[in-house]
Amino acid sequence: MTTASIYYLPGARGELHTGLGEGLTQRGLQIHGRATVGEFRQYSFDDQAALIAHDLQQPQWWNPTARVITNSYGGYLFLNAQLRLPPYPGQILMLSPILGGFADEQTGKSFIPPYADRLMRVVRAGEFPAPRRLQIHTGSIDWQSPPDLVTEFARLTGASVTIAPGRGHMLGKDYVGPVLDAWLSNSNHPNDR
Repeated sequence: MTTASIYYLPGARGELHTGLGEGLTQRGLQIHGRATVGEFRQYSFDDQAALIAHDLQQPQWWNPTARVITNSYGGYLFLNAQLRLPPYPGQILMLSPILGGFADEQTGKSFIPPYADRLMRVVRAGEFPAPRRLQIHTGSIDWQSPPDLVTEFARLTGASVTIAPGRGHMLGKDYVGPVLDAWLSNSNHPNDR
């Protein structure tokens, strides 16, 4: 029996086998992808996106049964890699994806990723090579993955979006666990839009 595999992109400074990666491993999945620490962080943003695009084009990941999960900044990396590719053929689950720069007026915190406006500019122009099977979850009070922006992205790309009431950027194991289980149980049955 072959172990199912997942291509995983964690949040900023994330490892593949901790946090969400640990939850995936506990479900019997073999984890592949890119940790956003160590050597990977030494590359320019464009080179990081190019590495991910190269990974995704390998036969194991470029097919209708392949599965990708991203968390937070990992979603931003994936979507910027997607800019270089035709629409991704597999299934994608994004948790609290970063879609550009953000700021929280209450705390004074902000984050401006490289090319912060590029992704949504391309999406709004109708030029984004949107994956056919993209599911997004974000919290209703997530200032890093704002529900209004995520909803706009989903409307313009055909992605499925769920806004988790009362949740912030960290959706929590009690929310993510059932989402993962439902998504994994469906991942062998393409549900093209």
